[in-house]
This record gives sequence, structure tokens and C-alpha cells, in this order.
Amino acid sequence: MTDDTKQRQDNPLLQHAMASLVANVAKGDREAFAQLFSHYAPRLKGFMMRKGVDADVAEELVQETMLAVWNKARLYSPGKGSVTTWIYTIARNLRIDRLRRQSAEIFYDIDDYDEASDEPSSEEELIRHEQETQVADAIETLPKDQLDVISLAYVDDLSQAEIAERLEVPLGTVKSRMRLAYQKLREALGNRA
Repeated sequence: MTDDTKQRQDNPLLQHAMASLVANVAKGDREAFAQLFSHYAPRLKGFMMRKGVDADVAEELVQETMLAVWNKARLYSPGKGSVTTWIYTIARNLRIDRLRRQSAEIFYDIDDYDEASDEPSSEEELIRHEQETQVADAIETLPKDQLDVISLAYVDDLSQAEIAERLEVPLGTVKSRMRLAYQKLREALGNRA
């Protein structure tokens, strides 16, 4: 991600303007929707094409994404992430749904093969960074006993029985702490799409 791209995407004024547009779309404002569409449609098409989607399908997915934005605008919550993250998550989910619905694998002629770059796009970097920050912030809100259980399970890759043994607590206590931790993380992270 170039410094210029990062500055544009991290610009609080741009983020605020986009959040205001989504709020207006939630009220049925077609002009606000047109502004969102003109800003995001070309970026979404490029995102889809970098993910290996052909141009026609990319156009369809952009239309489906923006239709979902129109229909779900009232569900957007600025506290859960930027408008960009929200819209790209919708687009990503629609692309995955499309791939799952395809009945036959598409084969390409080897002459048409153009190896995609391993470098993530600036949009993908922004989404990944925001998601990592949200998860880290949510984890920091966990009480120490729940954080210890989650850490042992995912960092040290221990089973619940091994965690109970290491912490010298009953297995039921480990299960309870894990359940409470998952519940708090779900509440903190909410539904991203």
C-alpha cells in the first residue's frame, strides 16, 4: 500500500463523508446512493477481477453488492468498522457465494494465464488491518481468566482438558470461561456484513 493510498483511505473526513452517505441511503436518498456507487463500483470491479473473476461476472457482483448496500444501509454501524470494510466484506461474501453456486469448474487456456500478484491490494490491506485491529481490541476487553483460556487454546494449541490441567481448574470451568469469552467476542465484533 502506497503512503498516498493509505493516507486517502485513513482520511477521517473521507470516512465520515462515506458514513454520512450510507446514513442517507438508509433513508432512501438516491443521490447519496449514486455518490457511493460512483466511488465504490470501479474499485469493487477491480477487486473482483484481481480475485480471478472475469469482467462480466465482476460487473454482476458489483451490481449485487451495491444492491445489498442499498437494502442493508440501515444495518451499517460506524462503530464496527469503516464503510469501505463493510462494503468490501459484502462484496467478498457475494463472490464466495457465487463460487459455491458454480456447478462446474472453469478451465482457462494456458495461453490466457496471467499469474496474479502475490501482493495484496491496498483495499485488501486496509480490510485486513481493520479486522486485525477490531479483533485485538475485542480480545483486550476479555477478563484475565477468559483471556488465559483463549490464549492457551489458540496460541499454545491445547485441548480443553490440557488447559484445565495446566490451570489446575475443573474442565467445566474451562468450558464455561471459553463460552463466555466467545460470547463477549461475538458481541464486540458483531456481524461484519
